[in-house]
Amino acid sequence: MPKQKIGQQISALVSGLVFGIGMAISGMTNTERVQGFLDLAGAWDPTLAFVMGGGLIVTFIGYKFVLKNPAPIFGDTFHLPTKTDIDKTLLIGAVLFGAGWGLVGYCPGPAIAGLSYAYPTTLLFVPTMLVGLFLARVIGKRL
Repeated sequence: MPKQKIGQQISALVSGLVFGIGMAISGMTNTERVQGFLDLAGAWDPTLAFVMGGGLIVTFIGYKFVLKNPAPIFGDTFHLPTKTDIDKTLLIGAVLFGAGWGLVGYCPGPAIAGLSYAYPTTLLFVPTMLVGLFLARVIGKRL
């Protein structure tokens, strides 16, 4: 395996571990905390707002430094989003994501990080999420 590919895989592993640990430390693997953030009329929990704000600050600063380089360390080019239009696929995906997030209290990253706790809800949610992702790809290709 080429050295660059190994570097990409190690970088992805380390990034995923840091993300998962961050989600666990911040309490975002706790579905009640996330649902508390979404419950504006009840016992609102602002923790998620602080986590998102911290992530935005780190990302903003990180992009300023990283994008000054001609290319990523373990790649030939940066892969940045180029699509700017709002289409039917985006809207449907956003509605499904928001519904799942609101009903269960998980989005994909924290759900995968939450597998380490082996909560029954998480053990049911993650396989269901993966089936949904698979079906979305199959249906999306047919449309």
